[in-house]
Parts: sequence; structure tokens; C-alpha cells
Amino acid sequence: MGHLEGKVAAISGTANGQGRVALERFRAEGAIVVGGDIRSDDDTPYLDVTDEASVRDWIETAVQRHGRIDILYANAGAVRFGAVDTQSFEDWRFTLAAELDSVFLCAKYAWPHLKKTRGTIITVGSTAGLTGSVTNDRVAHSASKGGVIAATRQLAAEGARHGITANCISPGMIVTPGSQENLLAPDHPMRDIASAIPLGRLGTAEDVVNVAVFLASDAAAYVTGANVVVDGGWSIVLPG
Repeated sequence: MGHLEGKVAAISGTANGQGRVALERFRAEGAIVVGGDIRSDDDTPYLDVTDEASVRDWIETAVQRHGRIDILYANAGAVRFGAVDTQSFEDWRFTLAAELDSVFLCAKYAWPHLKKTRGTIITVGSTAGLTGSVTNDRVAHSASKGGVIAATRQLAAEGARHGITANCISPGMIVTPGSQENLLAPDHPMRDIASAIPLGRLGTAEDVVNVAVFLASDAAAYVTGANVVVDGGWSIVLPG
């Protein structure tokens, strides 16, 4: 029997990367998974996490098909990097919508169903929400991920009276198709960042999802409002 046997999990952003690994792992742990992504396929219905109607329909369809939601894993996000003096307002708004509005919308529409099941919310922050960076211009990304961490704490506070727990996972440098295209590209100043990570390697999607499985399981029933940093110790040393 898996750690999530019989639970219904709604996971956003399951087309690839951490979301795809989460979908497969949660199913392996016994969960019924309803995925969603703007890049839909046979295993992942269409979902635009920045569009209120799309999120509402995704949640309601999950409930209609499976009767309930026990776990919301608000994984989906997208980012446009840039410094404060060069980033366009359009890119700022795009990043905050994709990384912060998305969490609000998913939590808002899952909330009444999670109240019925005394369920759990998992969000995805980042070490970018904890510290600044001199090697990556990311003002919008830092703002949005800092907001996700703060919002998760408030969700935990508001959810406690209903038996809802809410926790955040903040990854450091994780190898994904997205990070390989930008932060780990050969011409990016962060390409050799593994040498600054105490554990001596980049993270994997599996490293992140391992924590998500725990937070989604009954073993974490007394854990709420936490921000679990998954970065190999990167954020606790200098250079950060």
C-alpha cells in the first residue's frame, strides 16, 4: 500500500518537469491524480492557472469525476527573468500571474472541497523567495515566490479551523527542461552553481517530489505553515 492510497490529488503543471514526476509518483503511491497544464495531452487536461474560469472548471471536473479532493498541489508556474530597470511591466505581471495568482486561484476553488475532506495544500516557492541574487536578475520571480511562501502561511492559518493543512516547498537549483534552457545554459553565470552547493550537486525533480509525498501523506498531519527548503544547503552558505 502506498503512502497516498485512495487520496484524490489535483496537481497543476503536469505536462513535464516536476509536475510530471509528481503525477507519476503520486499515482505510484496510490493516489488518484487529476493533472492539468496549459500544454495538454492524453494524461493532462487543459488548464490555464492564470485564468479563473479555467481553474474553476478544472477543480469542479475533478470533484464531479471523483467525488472529492484531498490534496491540492499547486505546482504550475512560469517565469520571465529581468532586472528592475530593464524588465517590462508586461513581464513583471506575467510572472506574478503565473507564479502567485495561480496559487490563489487554485486554493480559492479547491478550498470548499478541502474543507469537506480536511485536506492539504502544497505550494511551490523557491530559494528566490528567501534571498536576493547577484548572479540572476529576477525581481519579479523573487517577489512572486516570496509571496507564495507568505500566502501559504496565511492559508495554514485560515485552514486550521477547518482541518486544512498548507505547506510550501522551496526548491533551489533543480535540473528541469526549463532550468537547462536558461539558468544552467552554457552562457549563464549560474551554470557552475553546483560547486557552491554544500551537497555538491544540483537537485532533481525527484528530490522535490519526495518532500511533496510526505507533506501530502497522513505522516504530515501535524505539519502546517512550513516552508521546506530543498536546495542541498545552498541557501545556508555564502555565496548565496
